[in-house]
Amino acid sequence: MIKTRNLFLTVLIGSMLVLTACGSKSEVQSSQMHAPNGDLQETTVNTSTLPSFLDNKPDILRQAYEIAAEHAELLEWIPCYCGCGRSAGHKSNKNCFVKEIQGDGSVVWDDHGTRCNVCVETAVISAKLKVEGKSDLEIRQLIDEKYKTGYAKPTDTKMPI
Repeated sequence: MIKTRNLFLTVLIGSMLVLTACGSKSEVQSSQMHAPNGDLQETTVNTSTLPSFLDNKPDILRQAYEIAAEHAELLEWIPCYCGCGRSAGHKSNKNCFVKEIQGDGSVVWDDHGTRCNVCVETAVISAKLKVEGKSDLEIRQLIDEKYKTGYAKPTDTKMPI
């Protein structure tokens, strides 16, 4: 398990320095394919095995993907405001990193988050708020408020119950 609290600030600050708006493998058993929108998707055996498309990316992006995998259930309730709902068919911020976690534990990763500061920032802030004890609904409301103006239309994401 990663030390989520210690990574938030590093990932958030680093992502702002490295990324522009919407650019470690272990047991590698993966397959890559391109989604219809051009995003690269790769399947690995589990959430601990990061996709190879992160190999030449800064550590902060690998950490963001670890955070997104660790908080995938939360991110299903959190919309993304980068425009990926329209351009990539994403349904939540989770899809910017993880298309799905399959029944056998394998993960279909999406490389969209490697190119988008809004995606990374949303995931990191959401996970940080969760660690601080906020409910899924409180986090959703805070994210909606933060990105309500000046950003793209949000993904069509269900409200937490």
